[in-house]
Order: sequence, then C-alpha cells, then structure tokens
Amino acid sequence: MIFSRIPSTLPLVGLLVAPALSAATLPATTIQGDYAQQSYQATESKGALKTDAPLRDIPQTVNVVPASVIRDQGAQSMEDVLKNVPGIGLSNGDGQRDQVTIRGFSAIGDIFVDGFRDDALYFRDLSNIERVEVIKGPAAVLYGRGSSGGLINNVSKKPNFAPQQEVGVSFDSEGQRRSQFDAGWADQQQGDKALRLTGALEDSDTFRDDGYTERKAIAPSAYFRLSDDLELNLGATYLYDQRLIDFGIPARDGRPVDVDRDKRFGSGDPDQDYARSEVFTLTAGFDYQIDDGLSLSNNTRYYHYDLDRNNTLADSGAKRFVTAPNGELLVKLNRGNVARDEYGVFNQTELKQQAQLAGLQHSLLYGVELGHQDKHQRVFSQSNVAQVPVYRDALVVVPEHAGTLTSKGTNFQETAGFYVQDLIELNAQWKALLGVRYDIFGQEYDDERAANVDLDRTDKTWSPRAGLVFQPDQVQSYYVSVSRGYQPSGEVFAVNAANADLEPEETTNYELGSKWELFDGRLSLTAAVFRLERTNMKTADPANPALLVLAGEQRTDGFEATFSGELGDRWQVYGGYAYLDAEITQSNSKTNGVANEGQTPTLTPRNSANLWLVRQLAPRWRLGMGANYVDERYTALDNVTVMPGYTTFDAALLYNEPTWDAALRLSNLTNKDHYASAHGSVDLITPGAPRTLELSANYRF
Repeated sequence: MIFSRIPSTLPLVGLLVAPALSAATLPATTIQGDYAQQSYQATESKGALKTDAPLRDIPQTVNVVPASVIRDQGAQSMEDVLKNVPGIGLSNGDGQRDQVTIRGFSAIGDIFVDGFRDDALYFRDLSNIERVEVIKGPAAVLYGRGSSGGLINNVSKKPNFAPQQEVGVSFDSEGQRRSQFDAGWADQQQGDKALRLTGALEDSDTFRDDGYTERKAIAPSAYFRLSDDLELNLGATYLYDQRLIDFGIPARDGRPVDVDRDKRFGSGDPDQDYARSEVFTLTAGFDYQIDDGLSLSNNTRYYHYDLDRNNTLADSGAKRFVTAPNGELLVKLNRGNVARDEYGVFNQTELKQQAQLAGLQHSLLYGVELGHQDKHQRVFSQSNVAQVPVYRDALVVVPEHAGTLTSKGTNFQETAGFYVQDLIELNAQWKALLGVRYDIFGQEYDDERAANVDLDRTDKTWSPRAGLVFQPDQVQSYYVSVSRGYQPSGEVFAVNAANADLEPEETTNYELGSKWELFDGRLSLTAAVFRLERTNMKTADPANPALLVLAGEQRTDGFEATFSGELGDRWQVYGGYAYLDAEITQSNSKTNGVANEGQTPTLTPRNSANLWLVRQLAPRWRLGMGANYVDERYTALDNVTVMPGYTTFDAALLYNEPTWDAALRLSNLTNKDHYASAHGSVDLITPGAPRTLELSANYRF
C-alpha cells in the first residue's frame, strides 16, 4: 500500500464526517463595537490558475496565508509565515536567504512575486506583501521549470480606492526595533488613479551572539485607468538588508552539539561575518478588456540583485573535530566569500477568454512568457582558518586574506514558454481542468577562471496538467489530478561540466482530494492524499563515480489537511496537518560513505502540524493562541544526524480601535529548546528562538 505507514482510514475520515458537518449551521458573526475581525478564510487564489476561480474549483492543494493571519501573528519573515503551512521544511539558507523544502523537495528557486519568478537568493521583507500562496505539486504548466514539491507566490500590496494611512512600530525582548508604514491616495470621484507607498526600517538585535539585522524597504505603486477598457499598473521595490551571517552549530554523534542556543561558531570579530544584499525591481502592466468575455494583459518585471557575503562557519566534514593538548574538544572553522551580481527581465502576455464551445462553458487562458537572466558569481574559500572550543566561548579573529578562488563566471539563462489552460464546466456538478506548456530553456556559462571554457545547453520540454472536479452541492468538492514538471541542470545555479550534458529531471504528482465549505460557507476544510515522484535524478555513474548519470528517483507519499475561517461567532481558526513518507528510492550516490538509496530526504518531517486560534473577548479585545509541531528531521542524506522533534506554543493579546491597534505577543511560551532549521546538505543546524515578548502598535489616519 502507498500509505502503509499511516492509519488506512485516516484519509477517509474527512470524507465521511464532512457531509454530516455540512448540515450544521452556526450563528452569523456579530462582533460588537467598531472593530470587525477579518476572516482567516481564503476562498480564491490568483496564482493557482492565473484566472479568477474559487479554490473549490481548483483540483490541487493550495494553501493561502491571508493578511489577517500575518497581521494577527505579527509575522516578521517568510519563515514566520510558512510555519502556517503544513508539509514545509525550513532551511537556514546559508544565513543569507529564504529557503524551504515542500513535500520533501527543495524549493530554493521556487519563490515568485505576483506570478513572476523571484529566484534571487535573499531574505524578503513583508511590508509590501498582502498574502502568501503555496501551490503544492509541480506547477510548470503555468510557471515553467522547477517546483517539484510546489512553489510560493507572494502577492504584493496594490493601490485601491479605499486608501488608509498607517504607521506601526514593534519591539521585542531580544532587541527587535522595527517601524513600517503603508500610505495611499486615490481619486475617488473619478476613480481613475490611485497610489500606494509601503516601507519599513529595521535595526534589530537577535538572540544569537552578536546577531543583528539592518534593513530598509520601500515600495511605491500606482494604478491608472486610461480608458473604460484599458488599465495601467506600475510598481517598484527597493530592499537593503545587512545581517550577521550565521550557519548555525555543528553536530556530533548524530545530534546537534549540546551548547547554549545563542552560541555562535564564527569569527571573533562579528564585522567579518556579514551578508549584505540589495534588490531593486520595476514592474509595469497593461490590462485591456477587449469585450465581455475576452481580456488581454501584458506585464513586465525587471530586477537587479547584489550580494556581498563574508562568512566563517564550523567545518562539517568527517574530520571537523580535533582534540587540544589539554583534552578540550575543538572544531575547525572555514572561511568563505561569495559575491553575486545579477539582473533579469521577464515579460508575460496572457489572453483570458470566457466562451461557450460545444455546449460547454470554458474559462481559457493562453500565455507567452519570455525571460532573460544574467547571474555573475565569484566564490573564495579557505579551510581550517582557526580551531575553537566546542563547549565554551573562545572565538578568535580569522585571517582576512581571500583564500582560494573556487568559481568565477556568469550564467546566462533564456526562457521562452507557451501555455494554454482550460477550465471546463461539464455540467452543474462536474468540472475539468486541462493545461499544457511548452518551454525552451537555454543556459550558457562563461567560466572566467580559464580561457575558452564555456558550457551551454538548451532544453525543450512539455509540462501537462489534468484534473477532474466533482461538486455534488455548494458544500462539497472532490477532485483527482495529475501534473508534471521538469528540473533542468543548473536551474538556479550555473551549469557545470558534470551536468551540462544531462537532460532535465521530471516530477509527477498524483493527487486525490476534497474541499468543503462548512457552517454556511464560513469555514473551509481541505484534505488530500498524494504521490509525488521525481525521476531521472542525477546520481553517480557506477562505472565512474566522478561523473553523473540520470538514474536516481525520489518519492513522497503524503496526506495533508487544513482548516481556516470561523468556528463560531467569536472564534477564528487557521490550522493544518501533514504526513510525509519521503524516500530516495533509487540512487548510486553516497553521502559521507553512506548510500543515499533508501534514505529520507533532508529537512523533511514525517509529521507536522500548526494551529492558530483567536477568541473575541470583548468588543475591542481578542486573545490568540497557537501551537506548532515539527517531527524529527535529518540534516544530511546519510541520515546520521537527527534534529529532534518539538512543539512550541504562542500567545497574543490583541486590542483594536478604529484608528489604532496594539498587540502583546509571547512566542515560544514554554521557552522550549529546539532546532528550527538546518543547512540541508551538511550538519550545520540553527537553534530556534527562546521565549520572546513582543509589543507592537499601529496608528491609522
């Protein structure tokens, strides 16, 4: 059986219980006073189909974290937001970037903004993010390469015709100091133009020794109605981020070393360990309503990304520990410098059509995507620059010299994608979704370390998707779907001599699910079982382990369930659970001498769950309570080092007035020692934050 490791009846529980619950009726929400709680329920996703369709019509798992959840939780990072999504594994991203796994597969390059690829390697700011959508399974039919386990689409804040000016500040017990603003203006009489400006300033300390974050963010946007049928949208963003770069702590004897959670393994001079990034973007888009059933849009996005990373980290090799003459255990430190300078431009043209064909209603999408990216990188590295005690603080200043140049060159990427999708209403109860995309993805790497060393390859691929939806009434929706995506060599990073001749890997997702709208449509419940298979994976050549061949396979069997919305006239809820049975089913490669075949992929918890509840106490007072459970995870494919599972609890007291609000939040209520993330390839592990008290306030005018 595919799901032999979970109770065989578990996926069926919702199918049996939901119809019974659908008959239940809760009283309508009637909150007294001037403040009305925004629902935690999301009913639509712009990113899943790129057309206007309710979530219940989409034969795929889509998790939407709405603005109301982000705001009530006081989320400060993508990591904070994604703790609300089951089936996510957290990576420390080399201490320089947002990085996760989805359903057991790395999603390092699978972050988007408003449907545009945003694969630059940096930490994003939430000041201009309205909501976060996680689309599970391959999404290549609309987005092209990548997305084995899924992708993340950040939906940015847009101008509107009910603008409100807001400024906010937040402080916490670990040294956070942050302010942000959101201002808008609109011509409400003519209704033909609107402006918006968001931004943030932060100068914070962190719980890690010498930890800090400095950032500046600003994002102006504008809307113009040029005629009754033509609209223009403009936007720009700028983000500056500098922070102490922190790879975490090493492991020994299969566990993270037992040290205080604030202990850092780096240079004794924290000014030597930093990551500084700058990201600038420009977007412009036209929307033209040709007639009642036909619309055309053209959108362009340009970005520029610059990174200066200087880091000292604990060695993760087999001989990383040494014993001093006095018997004290030491760990070797390595040194690195990474400079990245890249830019890119993407253009998307889409035609949306509502049509009656062969007696059936069709929602059609035709699209063309063109893109170009230049990614320049230079890397220096040094090994064993110092040796420091493992179990006491005695950092030393490391040498400043550059070390060995390990890579320097530019990767050029060209994208041309052509796609069509059709959501067909077969009758009142049945819908079908069909889609296919054809991609031409070309790469060329110019190695600047040696003359006449250039690599290039071009991949031409088809990415299909098909789904069938059955909706016996307005409450229930059941679906079955299959989708396929591809992962070319390089993808986010440069192609190299080992992979330049290899065809893309392929990922296929088979999913059976259900979605219900309970309690007069005010509570959404979803459940799905799936099998996710990645084939033609790169693995060592048995005849020559220094070479790669396409002979590997990885598989995840899983079950996911989520719920969001209102439980009663005074309760809001947002939660979920995921079970992931992930395995490297075929491989010739080894990690630290251990065969990868049969191992569990890194950073993949077998069980994970999240819950966030808010209770209305009085007209202006609310109480929030939350919990997050993460099962044990492996830090590397040898499956030797285990990060123990953990449960953390959070609480919040929220006060709202028409013109201002305040919140007192307590995260990690029990001060649980835990490990939040790891590198994902080697044994470098990041401890989770201790109990932290935060105070925030926002003023509207």
